[in-house]
Amino acid sequence: MKIETIAVHAGNTADEHHKAVIQPISLSTTFERAEDGSYPGGFIYARASNPNRLSLENVLAKLEGGVGACAFSSGNAAGGAVFQALEPGSHIIAPSDMYHGLRNLIKQVFAGILEADFIDLSNLELVKASIRPDTRLIWIETPSNPLLKITDIAAIANIAKTANITVCVDNTFATPILQNPLALGADIVMHSSTKYLGGHSDVSGGALITKEDTLLWKKIRSIQELSGAVPSPFDCYLTVRGIKTLPYRMKGHVSNAKQLVEFLSHHSKIEAIFYPGLKTHPLHDVAGKQMSDFGGMLSFLVKGGAEEARKVANLTKIFTQATSLGGVESLIEHRASIEGPDTKTPQNLLRASVGLENIEDLIEDLRSALEA
Repeated sequence: MKIETIAVHAGNTADEHHKAVIQPISLSTTFERAEDGSYPGGFIYARASNPNRLSLENVLAKLEGGVGACAFSSGNAAGGAVFQALEPGSHIIAPSDMYHGLRNLIKQVFAGILEADFIDLSNLELVKASIRPDTRLIWIETPSNPLLKITDIAAIANIAKTANITVCVDNTFATPILQNPLALGADIVMHSSTKYLGGHSDVSGGALITKEDTLLWKKIRSIQELSGAVPSPFDCYLTVRGIKTLPYRMKGHVSNAKQLVEFLSHHSKIEAIFYPGLKTHPLHDVAGKQMSDFGGMLSFLVKGGAEEARKVANLTKIFTQATSLGGVESLIEHRASIEGPDTKTPQNLLRASVGLENIEDLIEDLRSALEA
């Protein structure tokens, strides 16, 4: 099946008893055993598995071309499961501009348990030089948040393979519609399904998808079941519903983002734009090679520093000033202020999640805010 068909059908199991076309929500926390003590329905207890979660994991695995998926209650829970599955003392190579929530998870929660080097993954020689005998994971985030940096997934995967290192790719910004890391050599894909997969800013979640059923993956599956950081049946239902329209939503996000980039490129108050679709992006060619299109996220620098950037965000009417991304509504945010004192994000940077409103309205909204 093509990806649009997978998105519509792979997360749905028709109700055999009532013939409901859309899978019902199964709220039961426990499931009846047979006389011999077995579980004829295939489910034991909601923390271990649930019909709605199974459907969500099925569509996720098929979208990414993997053999299995684990759904979690948040993107950080998903990333945390990968870190938990590593042996204590393991070394991680991660991007210098890694999403701050996962970066802080490594530096604070796993401090003293795991070691990490945060480096520029676009420098392949530096990646090779950073590998140690105890390196067990290379974490890639491409495009990155919020600087929209690009990492060559295939090149990193080839380096990792020679040293038997697992490669995990945060594919949140691209989604499986625009980029398929497993096909490029990655071992695991991670998503914050709160973002584009759910698509409506009304459900939190995270996911991991694996290329092979490895020992590491078995440990991740065990962590999911035993730690219990899993989405509720209703969360799974909402995420599956969001995924049904994902391929077509992404077309709108990308189209609007490109037109907004074009507008900003010619505005006198814009100092710089970060978007992989720009030919001036340092790794535009790599993005074009591994992505089918360039996404609905962009960041830009406002002339005049942090105060002027905050002013622009405060003056928008259609763009909502809020954290998160990937919903149908457009969001704008001054990122440095949320990332803390050790942020590497420029103080005059605004990140925009370009939604599905009419592009003329979005352009006029930003024009008015910039020129007020």
